[in-house]
Amino acid sequence: MTVRVDMGADERGDAATLDLEELLATRLLVQGNSGSGKSHLLRRLLERSAGHVQQVVIDPEGDFVTLSDRYGHVAIEAADHSERDVARFASRIREHRASVVLSLEGLEAEGQMKCAAAFLNGLFDAPREHWYPALVVVDEAQLFAPAGGGEVAEDVRRASLTAMTNLMCRGRKRGLAGVIATQRLAKLAKNVAAEASNFLMGRTFLDIDMARAADLLGMERRQAEQIRDLQRGHFLALGPAISRRPVSIKIGDVETSARSGSPKLTPLPEAPTADMRDLLLAPPEPSWTPPAPAAPKPVASESLIEALARSVPSPEPETHVDPEEAAERIAEVLRAIVEDADSALRSPSVLYQDFLVRCRMAGLARAPLDLSAFTRRLSAARAGIHGDPDTEWSQALDAAKALPDDMLGPFLLVARAAREGLPCPSDAELAATYGTSSLGRVRRLIQYIESRELFVTRVDLAGKRSITIPRLGWTTQASEAA
Repeated sequence: MTVRVDMGADERGDAATLDLEELLATRLLVQGNSGSGKSHLLRRLLERSAGHVQQVVIDPEGDFVTLSDRYGHVAIEAADHSERDVARFASRIREHRASVVLSLEGLEAEGQMKCAAAFLNGLFDAPREHWYPALVVVDEAQLFAPAGGGEVAEDVRRASLTAMTNLMCRGRKRGLAGVIATQRLAKLAKNVAAEASNFLMGRTFLDIDMARAADLLGMERRQAEQIRDLQRGHFLALGPAISRRPVSIKIGDVETSARSGSPKLTPLPEAPTADMRDLLLAPPEPSWTPPAPAAPKPVASESLIEALARSVPSPEPETHVDPEEAAERIAEVLRAIVEDADSALRSPSVLYQDFLVRCRMAGLARAPLDLSAFTRRLSAARAGIHGDPDTEWSQALDAAKALPDDMLGPFLLVARAAREGLPCPSDAELAATYGTSSLGRVRRLIQYIESRELFVTRVDLAGKRSITIPRLGWTTQASEAA
């Protein structure tokens, strides 16, 4: 069956069509700078070929999810799922021949590469009986098949590049036809770009990209200048699915639109300068709604430790210990654990066993705390709070209900400094209470607590940091952030 996809009009005004069956066998590369109409071209291709072939779109910005309303594509938000889930979805997609848009919006660059690699590998590794023909459209392909190393980990870059290479080099036998689009040919791995036999080249201004585009189109270098003069939505096309010689194509209209559009000029606000100054420099209004506490997830190893602690009989006869004296002994045991330099980087589950032994040595036969209570007390002790935090720091603990127990240490350390009017703890001090030596991890921790609206961090022009806890109305003194 021959299906001609109407892409628009050529320079003579005739219909410019694309042979869909030939495209499935020969693949397509689209290049164009931002604003050249590259995404518009992909949308036209997807709309006009919908219903004729299965379509799978890897969408870094979430622009193509709008196809679901009109054409029935299933939109999958990758940020809501794990890599294993995404790979499983890919296998089901091939089995049921569903058209899908995988939106990577909300993921960082490394997360997008991991997710795309897992998804492409899932498509590629589907059983032979599910090798139905499908268009696999990858927008911003230079993100997933970079020409050189970047800021992401080398193993992540290699996995993503391998998946893209498999799609373009070996995907045809499995029914996968790669359609890749990029802003910069120079940033796209050559072994990925070289596997395409059809090309649609839009406007670009850099000499290196124009030279590569001219080479792929079979044009002389002096003819490459015309690529710089292309209008928005105009592309030079070449390939067995389009034309045997380079032709200029103006891409036709589309029926759906992206969630984000091109910037448009809008009138500036007319507020008086004094009012605008008051709006910009107004102090923050603390607003905090305590979220519902997350249900604790059972951890097999921790449950086992607690069960073992309860099941071991006490070798010595139980003796009555006054509650106040027992509390003092527990505080002393926790103080000794915290003061042990080796305890800083040991997990609470390991330290809990040490705690049980020390309690027995202190004359407390029964386990005075379960693992969860011990973790909370350990976090408080690392913050310098050796008494029972539930009595003296109930307000702070109530505010921190949304945080995991292992984050209570840094939170209470800041809360203590704020309550007592002390300078803001440094990253190194926070790292010690969090059980880590990584300052980067501490900064991510602070960002996470800020996202839960428990911290408001300010850094003045001198680089000094102070932290406010809006729920409590406490603020630390300013100190160096490092």
